Amino acid sequence: MVAFRPLVVCTYFLHAHAVTDIRLPTDAQSPHPPTELPPRGPRLHPAWIVAAVAFVTLIGAAGFRSVPSVLMNPLHEEFGWSHGTIGLAVSVNVLLYGLISPFAAALMDRFGIRRVVAGALVLIAAGSGLTVFMTQAWQLVTTWGVLVGIGVGSMSMPFVATITGRWFVRQRGLITGVLTAAGATGQLVFLPLISMLARDHGWRMPALLVAVIALAVVPLVMLFIRDFPGDVGVTAYGATPSSDEAVRETTPGGAARALTVLATVARKPVFWLLAGGFAICGASTNGLIGTHFVSAAHDHGMPITTAAGLLALVGIFDVAGTIASGWLTDRVDSRYLLVGYYSLRGLSLLFLPLLFAPNVEPSMWAFIIFYGLDWIATVPPTVALCRQHFGADGPVAFGWVFASHQIGAAVAAFGAGFIRDVQGSYDLAWYIAGGLCALAAIMSACIRRRPSAVDGAVLA
Repeated sequence: MVAFRPLVVCTYFLHAHAVTDIRLPTDAQSPHPPTELPPRGPRLHPAWIVAAVAFVTLIGAAGFRSVPSVLMNPLHEEFGWSHGTIGLAVSVNVLLYGLISPFAAALMDRFGIRRVVAGALVLIAAGSGLTVFMTQAWQLVTTWGVLVGIGVGSMSMPFVATITGRWFVRQRGLITGVLTAAGATGQLVFLPLISMLARDHGWRMPALLVAVIALAVVPLVMLFIRDFPGDVGVTAYGATPSSDEAVRETTPGGAARALTVLATVARKPVFWLLAGGFAICGASTNGLIGTHFVSAAHDHGMPITTAAGLLALVGIFDVAGTIASGWLTDRVDSRYLLVGYYSLRGLSLLFLPLLFAPNVEPSMWAFIIFYGLDWIATVPPTVALCRQHFGADGPVAFGWVFASHQIGAAVAAFGAGFIRDVQGSYDLAWYIAGGLCALAAIMSACIRRRPSAVDGAVLA
């Protein structure tokens, strides 16, 4: 009699301790002598399967966010809507992408990762697919702004914090870096394809493609993602058998818990230090470089296509930088990493006005490589600090910290444009951003050490 025990869906493993009575045939019963079975290799821990599916999901979410920038001109040409009107839908999308994050993290604690992520993918599919029927501008705001914004916001950085916090103890920082880098990878994978489809087949084809891809990922999420390691009879990767990180916990409150956690963590200075630094992170990346770099380079005579290519290279180097940052987070105090990242980023922004030219000089190549490696390298150590200081509330607390990132990005996107309109140059915007990064480094240095908290091999 042999007992079988499920590990993951459609996967079964034979447990030696469950064998009660197995009698081998004697020579009289069988003409063939018994042979030894080859030793079985090590099993793949389910945490890696969960991380792989999360990576695919995050790549898709990043690609979905990149679509509006490609479809702006086609929508303007067909419907006659102003860029400001279309930009309103994008602004709603970006705002919800940040603000929905803490609520999504709380809902994952209450109802499970699979349900929330699968629901988010359905919202994205509905929002993108319904755009092919729209005739009014408010419908664009409702579909691409609200539905898709809520969907991608539910699969943002707090999703990464939830997966890594529950499923990994060893190499947690490295996996955080890999999953964070999926955002940049998604943009690199989707943008060329979406641009080509919009050019050759019109804007409706990319919109339908997004809907189909979002729905195609739903079965992967439902089949292979589990909420806790204990659900499949294992511990978190690298955890001891008695670790409580493998145990399912049902947290009451749902979305209301996001507000409860905010009220709790807002009493701690460390939250404001992290949120303030991350707001500056958003302002100095997505808000400033991501929005205005191409325009600023064009002001100095550089072709727009060349400047856009440089910005794409930032995304390429960001993948390596973020993964390396995750590896370092497992080994170096996260506070020191943030101090270094913000200081070096600020220094590079102070030099940027001197590097613009009609052609790409070696100094600009150096900036692109250096800045790309530092683009979102701040995410793994920030996630680690939220987990160390806020415990089980860490993913939700990071959701609010991430919301501050998006607010900072929105303020910088408007502020840098205002400076350009008033002064005719972006120079002051770069200098202000450099100074703010120095402030973020100081704020990170002021985060107090927690002697009792351990993150991987490093004390918090």
